[in-house]
Amino acid sequence: MGDGIGGGVAGAERAGVIEAQELCVSWEDMDREELERFGRILDSRPETLRGQTVGMALAEALLRVRTREGLTAPLGANAVQRAFERRRGQRNIVLKARQLGLTTWAAARFFLKTITQPGTLTLEVAHTQEAAEEIFRIVHRFLDWLPEELREGPLRTSRANARQIVFPEMDAQYRVVSAGERNAGRGLTVQNLHCSELARWPGDPAETLAGLRAAMAPGAELILESTPDGVGGCFYDEWQKAGETGMVRHFFPWWMERRYRTAAVDEASLSEEERELVARQGLDREQIGFRREIRANFRGLARQEYAEDEESCFRASGDSVFELAAVEARLNDAPEPIERRRNGELEVWLPPLKGKEYVVAVDPAGGGSEGDYSAAEVLELETGLQCAEFAGHVGGLELAKVITDLAKEYNQAWLVVERNNHGSGVLALAETVCGYKRIYRQAGQAGWLTTSISRPAVLSRLDAGLVEQPERFMSRRLLGECRSFVRLANGSTGARSGTHDDRVMAMAIGLAARAEMLKSSF
Repeated sequence: MGDGIGGGVAGAERAGVIEAQELCVSWEDMDREELERFGRILDSRPETLRGQTVGMALAEALLRVRTREGLTAPLGANAVQRAFERRRGQRNIVLKARQLGLTTWAAARFFLKTITQPGTLTLEVAHTQEAAEEIFRIVHRFLDWLPEELREGPLRTSRANARQIVFPEMDAQYRVVSAGERNAGRGLTVQNLHCSELARWPGDPAETLAGLRAAMAPGAELILESTPDGVGGCFYDEWQKAGETGMVRHFFPWWMERRYRTAAVDEASLSEEERELVARQGLDREQIGFRREIRANFRGLARQEYAEDEESCFRASGDSVFELAAVEARLNDAPEPIERRRNGELEVWLPPLKGKEYVVAVDPAGGGSEGDYSAAEVLELETGLQCAEFAGHVGGLELAKVITDLAKEYNQAWLVVERNNHGSGVLALAETVCGYKRIYRQAGQAGWLTTSISRPAVLSRLDAGLVEQPERFMSRRLLGECRSFVRLANGSTGARSGTHDDRVMAMAIGLAARAEMLKSSF
């Protein structure tokens, strides 16, 4: 690999790194102390490096990646990676087009921090096990191509398997896990956290991310990155509130990747939209040719996979069932609840009024700390106003007690429980154990039955309500679920991966039952 910092940092650049900390050693002399000196200056920008950080120069000098052509080459920062380095903060969120090299760059940055800063634990969290294994192959390649003097000296490993690399002399380790692992990050103290493809994490991504954040040490560095996957969900919410939480936003459109181009199109064939894009972004006709190609191949997903702006990439991904403009407008105006109970599971906007009739609509789940929530919506019968909302991981008798107590509070409200699956048991408990009698019935049978025919109808009624009378809806959580309720690949509708639709279904059932009750003077 050569002496000194060599291997890709030459001439003035090599002198700049050495000048930055007066480092002038060969790899044979490199010990823990010398590595630590590099660790202290990774983010410095000596003038002789012409805008590069020491870390960027080290990445090119030390680290190797596999190119798209299958070759092994030094990791020289591309346009996206350089742009990220210019604005990078302690906490970062990255919205990007596909395959721009950000995952590799995050792995490289954190690998250098791990091998030069003692006591470091770096954690990479991928959306699938396959993705985790691919990231770890990238990291193993960094390790395997280090100079032998380092690998046999201060960076000798005591463990290097499919999940972690341990550097005992540096008291440091690098771990890669998948977001689907229940205990990801639990019990650790993490100095560097990279969450890859957050929009596609399984289960409850917000809960998983909260647990990972709790494992971060003070001053830890965080990178959340993903291609978009529909309006709503954990990544979308993190992106939207980044300004409030102090996260540094980074957006990288597809044209920042220099390889994204094909044969040039005829200038005379440019559409008005393409001409505007050329003028605004400085694209050439080879890039327009690539754009036409991906739009032909990816169709509706082109704006998602090859993002061009921070808004349309979310709205184009995930075919929303509800009118998003109406949902977003009401989200901006929705009031805060006047009361929260049960650690926030129950929110109240309008208390019961004497003489008013109410409906409590329930979408039951099995309970437990994971999976779907049981949800209940309290509506004023006459106006359809949302008065209160419950959502929690409860089922069986506990749920029966919660909803009957809520119904009693709201003037002995009509209790409308979906009787599919868990609902029949909850209904039986509400009637027998809890002794509640004012229960909605269909054709003489207790409860509401959702079928393949009734489901589209009740959702259509909710959609119409959101457009025509959005002021009836109070809950931001309900509106958030509406935002991520989409048409699925199998032709059905439901919550986009990583989100929930329990409040949506409870409200849809409540509005439909209310309409039936008013029609029949129930």
